Amino acid sequence: MAWGCALCLALAGGACLVLLVQLLRWLRADGDLTLLWAEWRGKKPEDELRGKVVWVTGASSGIGEELAYQLAKIGALLAVSARREDELERVKKKCLQISNLSEKDILVLRLDLTDRTSHEAATNSVLKHFGKIDVLVNNGGRSQRSLFVDTNLDVYSAIIELNYLGTISLTKHVLNHMIKRKKGKIVTVSSVMGIMGAPLASGYCASKHALQGFFNSLRTELTDYPEISIINICPGPVQSQIIQNVFTENLAKSLENSGDQSHKMPTDRCVRLTLVSTANDLKEAWISDHPYLAVCYLWQYAPTWAWWLMNRMGKRRIQNFKSGVDADASYSRKKK
Repeated sequence: MAWGCALCLALAGGACLVLLVQLLRWLRADGDLTLLWAEWRGKKPEDELRGKVVWVTGASSGIGEELAYQLAKIGALLAVSARREDELERVKKKCLQISNLSEKDILVLRLDLTDRTSHEAATNSVLKHFGKIDVLVNNGGRSQRSLFVDTNLDVYSAIIELNYLGTISLTKHVLNHMIKRKKGKIVTVSSVMGIMGAPLASGYCASKHALQGFFNSLRTELTDYPEISIINICPGPVQSQIIQNVFTENLAKSLENSGDQSHKMPTDRCVRLTLVSTANDLKEAWISDHPYLAVCYLWQYAPTWAWWLMNRMGKRRIQNFKSGVDADASYSRKKK
């Protein structure tokens, strides 16, 4: 009997220790625990993506630009797309400088996601150049900073056209090729805003929720193709140029003051975790510092608490925006 009690106490102590370790990991985390485990013990992007043909949209700045650089260093073959061809050429030049890739290993392909009639031809251009597409990274899109009551409805139409319809249109053409090959990865840069709701970004949230719903549904339609992976990446606030190019109250207006962005997650860290997610075929990855990472967990497992917390956070977010600082500036755990 005494031996049995001792064993039970040992097991209980071990369980408490495991829970404590997990709690400490979570408090320090900048991604969900499944993702961080994959980073530690899973497949490495250097092994899984070297030599693969990766098509990145929105590659002229921010996350897309950094994706191009890290993929080039790994040795992936690149197709980089965006509207600004001159910026793509700049990205290509740097990719060549920091890697062992040659000119023919990087295709610059101008692409407007809102011009859906061009997507089939663009896909054929990538296939003609490389012969295949192993990974499509749907990264192109724009965010929003405006209150719904102040915003014209044509802004919402433009957000959906770009972030949602443009993305699934391009996916459709690339997916046809992957189905013929019976393999491939479709990686979509969604957002934590695709999981939760937040003020100043109602249209952006709607477009990301739409992407989450679409790709989660598409995954269930591809069960006959187990080697085609649908991967949703949900970053929180990241240091990138996305804030400089947000939608505002009307299509002709730009954001007057984007505020300091230094408190946000570094772009290179976000991209590294994105590549880890891709290499390990994670269906969904949350990449964010706290408190947004914590809110993701609340939204998933305790939505009533999440609504209460977002109401409180939302007031501060609006106050920040109206006072001319970055909307998320109050929530960073990093010192400026």
